[in-house]
Amino acid sequence: MLSAIRERLVNFLKKEDGPTAVEYAVMLALIIVICLAAVQLLGQNSSKLFQTVAQSIGSTS
Repeated sequence: MLSAIRERLVNFLKKEDGPTAVEYAVMLALIIVICLAAVQLLGQNSSKLFQTVAQSIGSTS
């Protein structure tokens, strides 16, 4: 009984499916973080640009 559990545990640790899935999950998490940071940065820059354009248009009329 104990040897069967140990054998299953050793086989599980030898398989490479688990670490591969974890690596993909980490890569996906990093990609999501980078995308969120980029969207936030672009949103702030766009907001500043629109405010500058609005002020320029408002001052000419």
